[in-house]
Amino acid sequence: MKEFRAIRVATDGTDIKCQLETINSDQLPASQVLIKVVCSSLNYKDALSASGHKGVTRALPHTPGIDAAGIVVEDLSGRFEPGARVIVSGFDFGMNSDGGLAEYCKAPVEWVCPCPDNLSFYDSMALGTAGITVALALQKIDRQLPINCDNTKFVVSGASGGVGSMAIKIASAHGYSVTAITSRENEFQRLQKLGARQCVLASEWSSNSEKPLLKPEFTAGLDTVGGPVLVNLLKAIAPEGALACCGMALSANFCSTVFPFILRGVSLLGVDSAEIALSEKASLWQSLADLNLKFDDVAEQVSLRQVPALLRDMQVGKGRGRKVVRIAEEES
Repeated sequence: MKEFRAIRVATDGTDIKCQLETINSDQLPASQVLIKVVCSSLNYKDALSASGHKGVTRALPHTPGIDAAGIVVEDLSGRFEPGARVIVSGFDFGMNSDGGLAEYCKAPVEWVCPCPDNLSFYDSMALGTAGITVALALQKIDRQLPINCDNTKFVVSGASGGVGSMAIKIASAHGYSVTAITSRENEFQRLQKLGARQCVLASEWSSNSEKPLLKPEFTAGLDTVGGPVLVNLLKAIAPEGALACCGMALSANFCSTVFPFILRGVSLLGVDSAEIALSEKASLWQSLADLNLKFDDVAEQVSLRQVPALLRDMQVGKGRGRKVVRIAEEES
């Protein structure tokens, strides 16, 4: 393998370009594990990286892609045999180290996780960082809720996006009754097919309310957008409930009173799946595999050639569901 195709983000000093190129293998980073990528996926961080966002990727040229699933070609550490099925997600992969939107990638062995035997590469990337984030959020919420809690009303904001769509699918599989919040009324039918019992427009939750508390409507939930939606959802969580937070698509600002915490005992749980221990990540992958879900209703298969245009769409808020990038065929 001397040359291979990869998505490359580069600058000529003024403009940022993101395009499919053929590059030389000596442009790969000096890491232990060489992987033939079978599938990757598209995430909001990939869109930020492709736009030249310095908070995600400091140096160009660069190959984005924070998720990859494929087959080990070589492992200099000796941990993985050639042919092993693996997943790379999180850590600094695809951010300041070249990522998975390429036919080959390299990663430190400390970032590489075995792919569960009962999980296909396609489904692993339909899940991707989005799925791991949702699984971690649900794990934290389940630990926080009272043991005798029999109210299962669960709210998901940013429901049309990749994390939100996956949250509906997985939370429904866990037995929650899901309310989906989205700014797109034309997405209601799709979200209901994923498992949402109810869909509401984001405009109902995005206005700044002076009320310190709202009617308790939900036991738990996952907020992916931040800003006033996060604040209002906190006010609407039932006593001893929990709300997990994993995104800031609407705003990174947070301005709230302490009343949800001291009058209702609500827990606000931060979720960052990127830096959790590899052993915990492996356990989450296995738990997702054991759900035995299929993701054709959440994810769409695309090619490497389509990636630059899709990343541009994500940059302007036109992302919808999950995109699995098929790079090679799976080997039986």
